[in-house]
Amino acid sequence: MLHRHAGAAWAATAAAVGALVLTALPGAAAAAPSPPSTTPPAAVSMGADKPSPDVLAAMQRDLGLSAPQAQRRLVNEAEAGAVAGRLGGALGADYAGAWVRGAESATLTVATADPADAPAIRAAGAEARVVRHTLAALDAAKTALDRAAARTNTLDVPVWYVDVRTNSVTVRAVRRAAAESFLRAAGVDRSLVRVEASAERPRPVYDIRGGDAYYMGGGRCSVGFAVTKGTQHGFATAGHCGRVGTTTTGFNQVAQGTFQGSSFPGRDMAWVAANTNWRSTPYVKGAGGQNVQVAGSTQAVVGASICRSGSTTGWHCGTIQQHNTSVTYPEGTISGVTRTSVCAEPGDSGGSYISGSQAQGVTSGGSGDCRTGGTTYHQPINPLLQTYGLTLTTTDPGEPGPGDPPDEPGGTWAAGTVYDAGDQVTYGGATYRCLQPHQAQVGWEPPNVPALWQRL
Repeated sequence: MLHRHAGAAWAATAAAVGALVLTALPGAAAAAPSPPSTTPPAAVSMGADKPSPDVLAAMQRDLGLSAPQAQRRLVNEAEAGAVAGRLGGALGADYAGAWVRGAESATLTVATADPADAPAIRAAGAEARVVRHTLAALDAAKTALDRAAARTNTLDVPVWYVDVRTNSVTVRAVRRAAAESFLRAAGVDRSLVRVEASAERPRPVYDIRGGDAYYMGGGRCSVGFAVTKGTQHGFATAGHCGRVGTTTTGFNQVAQGTFQGSSFPGRDMAWVAANTNWRSTPYVKGAGGQNVQVAGSTQAVVGASICRSGSTTGWHCGTIQQHNTSVTYPEGTISGVTRTSVCAEPGDSGGSYISGSQAQGVTSGGSGDCRTGGTTYHQPINPLLQTYGLTLTTTDPGEPGPGDPPDEPGGTWAAGTVYDAGDQVTYGGATYRCLQPHQAQVGWEPPNVPALWQRL
């Protein structure tokens, strides 16, 4: 933590991938691709076709990309998420994860435990990786480690996560003996686990527009994302920044709000209800203080680009390394965070993580700094919204929103609900399966967003 103390059918899948700019597939030309003549539908529904100039500029700086490369990368990542969701549903229990790679995220790899799935994966335009362990098996082993952490000192084993690229649960340890003791306590199948030596010692990132500073007592943190709960405005942030009842002042030192919910350790999530002098806006503070639009909360895939806004170091980008990570700070272990290559420093805690226009999470903690580089972890936004019954702000209160859809056809789908991959809903007499984790909103009804919903 970085606290700053003040002084589904295969045919449908193949069709969905057809528009993806997969230039790095086997046999593809090495030269940079020409821009697609038609923007893929997933990119349109995720807003990746119209990225913020600030996002593009930071990606160029931190990922070493040209502007066209950054644009193509965002389009590819949006499309890859939809394709991976469709393939994951089709593979069922054999599914072992997915990730993108390449400067433009042009190669999508989908892993399976059954070699018979490989032709269908390739037919969908992705590379197939046949592996030993399913994602479900890795997740189960990770859960066993999380349970063991509640009764084991893991300060010398501070990080563990499901790594789909190595088909393992990776345990990063300062001392190998500590890792072996931890594994014995968890009773996990040793073949599922890879121990990696690391000097990393994560610490809290302590410290209503995302990335702006706020203060509580003698400390400073950063706003994550603006939210509402009914008519109440507020913001999401890190749990270690304050406990229920902690009062805050804003970046301008004006009285702001009070923590209504907070969890740390275990999770690192919280939300602050603001007083009537503050209102929620759908923006994150980008480079130079410019506003970056937040359009939703669709979780990006492993390998995707991601940018962070914080009140100490501002705007920085990197890539998603792993989802479903556990990390031990001196205060205890938190689980379910995402590990990234984005740097952060004290005071950035609680700040915004965004991929393209999609909110990803709030800064939790990490190691290193923005001079030498480092690793940072974020608390995913969708579980936070779900835990506290919050709605991510995606429209400006001063501007007309999309309104209610006309002639609502009915069904179990509901705006404001957080859906996970695999969840099923009905809408307009049809059944749909969720492809990517997100919070539903008006305009994102299942028939309108094939990147998020597959009709069954």
